Amino acid sequence: MQTKIVLDESRIPTHWYNIIPDMPGPLAPVINPRTLQPVTPDDLLPIFPMAIIEQEISGERWIPIPEEVREIYRLWRPSPLYRAHRLEQALGTPAKIYYKYEGVSPAGSHKPNSAIPQAYYNKQAGIRRLATETGAGQWGSSLALACSMFGLECTVYMVKVSCTQKPYRKSMMQLWGANVIPSPSEFTNAGRSILAHDPDSNGSLGIAISEAVEDAASRADTNYALGSVLNHVCLHQTIIGQEAREQLALAGDYPDVVIACCGGGSNFAGTAFPFLADRAAGKNVRCLAVEPASCPTLTKGIYAFDYGDTAKMAPIAMMYTLGHDFMPPGIHAGGLRYHGESPLVSQLHHAGLIEAKSYRQTACFEAAHLFARHEGIVPAPESSHAVRAAIDEAVIAKEEGKEKTILFCLSGHGQLDMVAYDAYLSGGLEDVEYPEEMIRESLAKLPKVEL
Repeated sequence: MQTKIVLDESRIPTHWYNIIPDMPGPLAPVINPRTLQPVTPDDLLPIFPMAIIEQEISGERWIPIPEEVREIYRLWRPSPLYRAHRLEQALGTPAKIYYKYEGVSPAGSHKPNSAIPQAYYNKQAGIRRLATETGAGQWGSSLALACSMFGLECTVYMVKVSCTQKPYRKSMMQLWGANVIPSPSEFTNAGRSILAHDPDSNGSLGIAISEAVEDAASRADTNYALGSVLNHVCLHQTIIGQEAREQLALAGDYPDVVIACCGGGSNFAGTAFPFLADRAAGKNVRCLAVEPASCPTLTKGIYAFDYGDTAKMAPIAMMYTLGHDFMPPGIHAGGLRYHGESPLVSQLHHAGLIEAKSYRQTACFEAAHLFARHEGIVPAPESSHAVRAAIDEAVIAKEEGKEKTILFCLSGHGQLDMVAYDAYLSGGLEDVEYPEEMIRESLAKLPKVEL
């Protein structure tokens, strides 16, 4: 009855898994927002180092992890895999529930898995400063950490509503030397444009991306770093699923279903992609992406070309989207408030190879509360979506009287999210389900791409 399954540091993966060679059909081209033609590497050089661009488009199945990156990974990797015995007992389910816990990283989430290599490659390219966006602050704090380790300056545009909800994430970023700017701000044309239209704007990841991209593009010493969505970010996160697969093998088990929360897609991709490789090889495994009902990209969006940001500066990609100017309500799972979805995750969903489900935030906090009472860890609001789905899968197994092995990624802890938990415990947490007509209005403004 082992509870915690750990791997030695020597078992940190030596390569990231690139799913592109195993995708169902060719990828749609990424489009330059100015020319409406496919993006070339030269188009991306003003904001990304060549090593990142090469990873973004690579057709190689395995990409070596630099030893300098693995050395820093050793601070927290391999992360533990837990068997949730106490939660199983509380539910009275025949299902076995495992969770891969990424909250052991210094920043408290899975995000450093990509922040460290991005900072490394930019340092190698001679870049002095990185600009980025962040929602809940998990990515911003991770990049601040990575930049401090490689001696880079870091500026983070943090979505304003999350900056208010999660002040200690801002403190973490500042502790690691980052400059944190609530977004939308007066520091960029994109921010000033939004504020002129809506001075009280809560902000969104789409707006914050616009500000960070504009910042990076305006300075020769600065590049842009993105915490989700793009191929290279999904690539870096696949160490999660690789480790989990090996840990489950040590336990003599294999999942029937793999679950992760999904905003831009990095956590889901990192957890599920290695198992999707198994599925392509004949394994029978389901992969479930879980999102908020207030920002239901996969479950209510459409599969189309759209801008990656609100100001139409970022490339246009084929993805599930709610529209680039979609303004999601200010839910506490700020890391899931993005209008679009990773093109890789989107294509897999469109092909029917993965499933998607959405939940209201009170249902997720109820699941997080139950989990914390029995497993002890307080989940991040984003991670609570995966907890909710895992509990529901376990309840279904109980109702059907069937054994089932469930794996989910607990992508981060919620110890800096106690304002959200206070709202839940006091009964002040509100459910918001975005009106269909507002989604339709936003989707009417998609770009017209003809190839």
